[in-house]
Amino acid sequence: MGLFGERRGQTSRSADTLAENLLAQRTGVRTGKSVPVNNDTAMRNSGVWACLRLRANVLSTMPVDVMRDVAGVNTTLKTPPVLVEPGGSKVGIQEWLYSTQVDLDRAGNDVGIITKVDGNGLPARIDLQPINEVVFKIRDGEIYKFKIGKKEYDPDVIWHEKQYTISGLPFGLSPIAYAAWTLGEYQSIQEYATTWFDEGGKPSAVLKQLKQKVDKDQAQIVKDNFKQTTSNGDVFVTGMDWEYTPLQAQQATMEWLAAKGSGIVDVARFLDCPADLIDAQVSGSSVTYANVVQRNLQFLVLHLGPAVARRENALSKLLARPRFVKLNAGALLRMDPLTQAQVLGMRIKDRTLTPDEGRDLYDAPPLIESDYEQFDRLWPTSKGATPTAAVPPKATQGAV
Repeated sequence: MGLFGERRGQTSRSADTLAENLLAQRTGVRTGKSVPVNNDTAMRNSGVWACLRLRANVLSTMPVDVMRDVAGVNTTLKTPPVLVEPGGSKVGIQEWLYSTQVDLDRAGNDVGIITKVDGNGLPARIDLQPINEVVFKIRDGEIYKFKIGKKEYDPDVIWHEKQYTISGLPFGLSPIAYAAWTLGEYQSIQEYATTWFDEGGKPSAVLKQLKQKVDKDQAQIVKDNFKQTTSNGDVFVTGMDWEYTPLQAQQATMEWLAAKGSGIVDVARFLDCPADLIDAQVSGSSVTYANVVQRNLQFLVLHLGPAVARRENALSKLLARPRFVKLNAGALLRMDPLTQAQVLGMRIKDRTLTPDEGRDLYDAPPLIESDYEQFDRLWPTSKGATPTAAVPPKATQGAV
């Protein structure tokens, strides 16, 4: 069947098993000290969690617009219930998008059971399933069954999105599987460091007697007493003539911190997330307030843009044609007040945006005739006219 699947009619292997096989081929042997990594254990890695959280946070909070091309103009339509509460009354669109994006980014797939359809036969409710409990059954390059827990489902009652695909495979690949080697190395470093500090163990060192020569038997007795005391994290008490020099303590600590930092950067690469956006230390890079907007735009275009396009195509399948879904990424580009005013002013001046559209971005109502009269009075457009002071409106009858 190929890289993922078994023979005809058999169940495909899981991404975790694939990762183990790939690592075994790469290293030739699996050591007993390696830390197993799968979709769940990877979430314990702060870098993995930060990357998944950032990508899912940004995408899930994009407004979901339903559009239709009317005479060459994209017109916004009313959003159907499936894009408001896709998982029922208890699972809104933001939660649903967040959960599915996490599964897509860590496992390459998200799967849900279609429990309700509308009058057009389109999904009206999708109950998401734990991705680690889903098994794909492959036949002739197609998924013919989804096994969730102990029950099997036909593809026509399953919602399935995928990303990170390759030719010949009907489902997406898991970046966690391919990152398992890096994550396993990083977690092994963490495990070693945690044990080293928690148990009070000391690295190689020199314990030197300054006043007299120590023979072999005395040295062994001192060393045994020292090791027995420090191995339990207790305090080692000596006379004034002993000098203890931990040769590798500082070196080991620095190497561990360096390895921990590089591990997070590697994780960020696998999960398509800029390391500096998750507060990872990146050598030689800095982001100032002046280019924050540009940095966010770069993240949306280069890193999250392809995922947004894929999600739009998938979500559009929930609608009757020719309607389609548009995730409003522009709503997340928060600019500082001065920059926003300058951009809106230029667009209004260049006639690519109306004043009412600009006011709507500030939650202000459209201009009315009295507003235009006041503008004409303060900033007259006819030649030779001079601006006049604003005249307060006349009091209406009955006013107190």
